[in-house]
Amino acid sequence: MKKMILRKTISKEAIKEMPRTSFPGNIYVIQSAIEAEKAIAYLQTQPIVGIDSETRPSFTKGHIHKVALLQVSSIDQCFLFRLNITGLTQPIIDLLEDPGIIKVGLSLKDDFMMLHKRAPFIQQSCIDLQDYVRPFGIQDKSLQKIYGILFEEKISKSQRLSNWEADVLTDGQKQYAAIDAWACLNIYNLLQELKRTGNYEVAADIKEEEKNLIISDK
Repeated sequence: MKKMILRKTISKEAIKEMPRTSFPGNIYVIQSAIEAEKAIAYLQTQPIVGIDSETRPSFTKGHIHKVALLQVSSIDQCFLFRLNITGLTQPIIDLLEDPGIIKVGLSLKDDFMMLHKRAPFIQQSCIDLQDYVRPFGIQDKSLQKIYGILFEEKISKSQRLSNWEADVLTDGQKQYAAIDAWACLNIYNLLQELKRTGNYEVAADIKEEEKNLIISDK
């Protein structure tokens, strides 16, 4: 099998040319404590999950909203916990504190800082992809760029600044939220497989004049 060549970095221009990725599984919007309990019961059967969170953007200086949404995804099921409606319930806290379930995300320090403002808990068994990708030679730190390097697909960011406390989440918001958690899991699973097989190599640095040529060609 041909070795996978891992780029160290990727340009925004290169990502724009890639096909857009989409979440292929089922998305469940969780808006009650009972729904949260059922969702967590399923997620606790998974050894590894992807996680992310969304907060309503504030356009007023000094005003910050509490985290509105927590996304937790298996490979084919994603649950969107509407924390602005339910709060951070005990079953969700139990999942975050469970040492037997690996939680994979990106820039997790920021996510947990926001979640801790809703309730105290001690997260366990967490993997931050910004640290995890370094041994593979990947220098980019954004989810969009890491995913582009590994899968040659584009994660759309068009919904990032939408209202995550809206009465009803749009289909676009649900897709965006699910993809961010699911993509983290996809990245981790692929890197684990590459680590196991050793079937990859880090791309050589591109000379400066070649970089300029590539940019001018576009």
